[in-house]
Amino acid sequence: MAETVLDRFLRYVQIETTSNPNSKTTPSSECQWTLLRLLAGELEAMGASDVQLLKHGYVLATIPATSKKKKLPTVAFFAHVDTAPDFYGKGVKPIVHRRWNGKAIVLPDDPAQVIDPAKYLEMKRYVGNDLVTASGTTLLGGDDKAGVAVIVAFAEHLLTHPEIEHGPIRLCFNPDEEIGSGVDKLDLKDVAADVAYTLDGENPGEVNWETFSATGAKLVIEGVSTHPGEGRKYKMVSALKLAARLIAALPSESNSSETTDGRQGYIHPHDMTGNVARAEVNFILRDHDDDLLKAKGDQLRGLVKGLQAAEPRAKFKLTITPQYRNMGYWLKENRLPVDLAYDAVRLTGLTPSSPATRGGTDGSRLTARGLPTPNLFAGYHNAHGPHEYVCVQDMELSVRMLIELAQLWARKGAGYKAKK
Repeated sequence: MAETVLDRFLRYVQIETTSNPNSKTTPSSECQWTLLRLLAGELEAMGASDVQLLKHGYVLATIPATSKKKKLPTVAFFAHVDTAPDFYGKGVKPIVHRRWNGKAIVLPDDPAQVIDPAKYLEMKRYVGNDLVTASGTTLLGGDDKAGVAVIVAFAEHLLTHPEIEHGPIRLCFNPDEEIGSGVDKLDLKDVAADVAYTLDGENPGEVNWETFSATGAKLVIEGVSTHPGEGRKYKMVSALKLAARLIAALPSESNSSETTDGRQGYIHPHDMTGNVARAEVNFILRDHDDDLLKAKGDQLRGLVKGLQAAEPRAKFKLTITPQYRNMGYWLKENRLPVDLAYDAVRLTGLTPSSPATRGGTDGSRLTARGLPTPNLFAGYHNAHGPHEYVCVQDMELSVRMLIELAQLWARKGAGYKAKK
C-alpha cells in the first residue's frame, strides 16, 4: 500500500497545478485541468461509478455500498488539486529519501535550501522512515496532492476488496482551495453526501474540527498629489505614507501573525500597493471566536477613523468582507463525524489530537453550508515552500485510517443526519 500511494503521489506532484488568485475563472489556472482529467480517468479505470468532471473542475465519483444495512449515510472525501501560488510549482522534481538517517537534507538544485531537523523539530520522529522532498527550486505539492493520493489509493483498495463492509462513498477533487474559492462553484446536490472529510492535514492522528473564522479587509486611501520638488509645504498628502502609518499603528505583540500562536487571532496586512495619489492595503483578520473576530474588525475601523481625523484632506474607504467561519460552531452540535474519526485514528494505532487550525479548509465552507466536514491528516509538512516534505509511512497510515473510518460509518452511522 505504501508503494501504491507513493507511486501516485510522485506522479501527481510532477503535474503543475498552481492556482491563480487574479483569475476570474474556475479553475483559476488552465494547468489544473491536466490533473483533474487524469484523476477522472483513473477513477473510471479502477471501476468507480458515476465519475463526472464538471464544468468548473470538480471531479466526482462513487464507491457503491457493500453493506446491506438501510439508512446508512453517504460519506464524502475531499482533496484539492491546486498548489499555492506562494512559491514555484512548475517543474517539481520529487526526491525519495529512503530510511532517512536524521541528518539535515540539502536540496541538490539549490544547496542553500536545507531541511534541518534542528529547525523543524517534528522531523525527529521520522528517523528511519521514507521522506519525499522537492529538489530546492520548487515547492513539493504535498498540500494537497498527498491528500489526493491517499483518497485515490483508498478508493482503489475498497474497489478491489468488496468484502470490506461500508456504506455509499463519494469522492470529490476540487480546484482553487489555496486561493480561498475551492468549493464556491460546487453544488452540494451534486456531492449528494450526508457527511464529509477533507484530507488536508499534517501530523499523523490529527482530526481538525475547529478552524479560524475569517474576514478580509480592503483599505483604499486617496491622497493629494503634488510635485515633490516645488516646495509646496503642507500641500501634498501622501496616501502611501498614510497607509504605512496605519500599518505601524497595528498592535505588534498581541494581535499580529508574527507573534501569535495557538488560539490567538490577528490582524495581518498581507499586501500594499500605491503611490502618493492612491494606496491600497489588503488585510486578513483571523480568530477562532466570532466575537473576537468582530472586535478586530472594529479595531481596524477605529484606526482608520483616527487617521481620517488626523488627515481630513485624504479620503479613506474601508471594506470588510466575511470569508469563512469556524467549523466548530456546527460540528460541536453533533460530534459523531469527529468521534468516528477519533476511533478510526485509534484503530490505525495512533493517538488522536485536535489542534485548532490556524487557517481554514474547504471544510469550513462546506460545514457552514450544511455538509459537516472535519479535516484529517495526509502527512505533509512545511507547505507552500521549498522545505516541504511528506512522510510516506504517514500517507500509508492515512489510507488505513480511511478504510477503518468507512467501516465505522457502516457499523455506527445508520440514521445519521447533519444538523442544519
